[in-house]
Amino acid sequence: MLAKITSGTVVGIQGVPVIVEVDLARGLPAFATVGLPEAAVREAKDRVRSAIRNAGYEFPAKRITVNLAPADLKKAGTAFDLPIALGILAASGLFDGQRTQGWLVVGELSLDGSVLPSAGVLPLALAARNAGLNGLILPAANGREAAVVEGLTVIGVEHLGQAVDFFAGQTKLAPITPEPFAGRPEQAGADYAEVRGQEHAKRALEIAAAGGHNLLMLGPPGAGKTMLARRLPTILPPLTFDEAIETTAVHSIAGLLGPDSGLVQQRPFRAPHHTISDAGLVGGGNPPRPGEVSLAHNGVLFLDELPEFRRHVLEVLRQPLEDGRVSVARAALTVEFPARFMLVAAMNPCPCGHLGDPRHGCRCTPAQIQRYRARLSGPLLDRIDLHVEVGAVDIADLASRPPGEPFGLYGPRPGAGGAGHTGRTVRTPAPPLLQRSDDAAGPRPVLFPASQRPAPARTGRGPLWPVGPRGAPHRQTRPHHRRPCRPRGDW
Repeated sequence: MLAKITSGTVVGIQGVPVIVEVDLARGLPAFATVGLPEAAVREAKDRVRSAIRNAGYEFPAKRITVNLAPADLKKAGTAFDLPIALGILAASGLFDGQRTQGWLVVGELSLDGSVLPSAGVLPLALAARNAGLNGLILPAANGREAAVVEGLTVIGVEHLGQAVDFFAGQTKLAPITPEPFAGRPEQAGADYAEVRGQEHAKRALEIAAAGGHNLLMLGPPGAGKTMLARRLPTILPPLTFDEAIETTAVHSIAGLLGPDSGLVQQRPFRAPHHTISDAGLVGGGNPPRPGEVSLAHNGVLFLDELPEFRRHVLEVLRQPLEDGRVSVARAALTVEFPARFMLVAAMNPCPCGHLGDPRHGCRCTPAQIQRYRARLSGPLLDRIDLHVEVGAVDIADLASRPPGEPFGLYGPRPGAGGAGHTGRTVRTPAPPLLQRSDDAAGPRPVLFPASQRPAPARTGRGPLWPVGPRGAPHRQTRPHHRRPCRPRGDW
């Protein structure tokens, strides 16, 4: 007998419906899966056999052939376990296979018949709605994630027996109701108001948050660069519903959503280690998986110790910073991942880290500083809109200052810029550099027009700061030039 169950797989961030065809024929007992299955899909035969038997059903001693159509598309993941098991039981005559028409079924099976959560459920739910299906049968732990899709009936099951009884008409399962989208989640983790001092850097973060500008912070160790960066998401505008759908879809494909997780309602913050590879940063693998730039979509990507990243890893950021997406090409297919993020980077001014620090002397030579800053290419620095110097805060001054101003968690203060930044889709010209003034009121940013911007001393590539003790430029020595050759006619 033949049974057909509709399931799905994920290609990039798009869900693609897949028809699971199960045929039971006479002959020696065998189990074959065709249709370009990956290793996890081929191993489903052992999980399905044990799950059917331990759930109290009889596994047919026949020749079983499972076809995953379309056959020219690679199938990966463990979400085909539940539809394959239901297809075998329907082909055995346990229930009418026509009852499964109009439903998309996904889920991983444990050996005792329990249904385990699967990755990529939200893109599959969107694909089911676009295909005109009535509903979705999925693990109960993924119910809240898929219930946000309007116009689709979502039913969660915890055991194989529940799905069999539902399609046999012996029980009725209540659909999962979607939770309202809050849009303004409660504060969790770091608070921007905890920062004391650093008024100049905090003002720069407000400007960056208001306009969605990329930011580079340069300062000695312990100045608070990482602390400021980790509190930046608390002053960003809240996620819209469409942004939450996109962000949740990427995190669902990567398997980062926990059990009973709904929409991601906080802007993501990703801080990869400087030993990350280029594929880990922009995505890759076979099949292609989203990288850190996609996981930071609609959020913040923080690169600490920027010069310590490998040169070719940093250079792959050029296109995502311009286009807001990443295209991963492989021999079999090409997929695109969204990558509209806000880049925040931090670095030391020199190898020892104490250049310009009044409390510590710099031990680096001009050549060492030049080699250190030359690790960053000019085109990459050109894509970072704001460069700000973060100085060390004195301990006595830090203890005497009151806590930071609690001007809100969901946007910059009035007058800091746009009140509802939703992310740039078209690159705008880089704004002026931030410079510090020396007035008595404290260090505040002074914005210079492009025509009046002071030319920075170049110790490498990019508009970085002058090098020398406490920010003063080093004394230039007269370079030694070779004596020019006389023209041939003067010989």
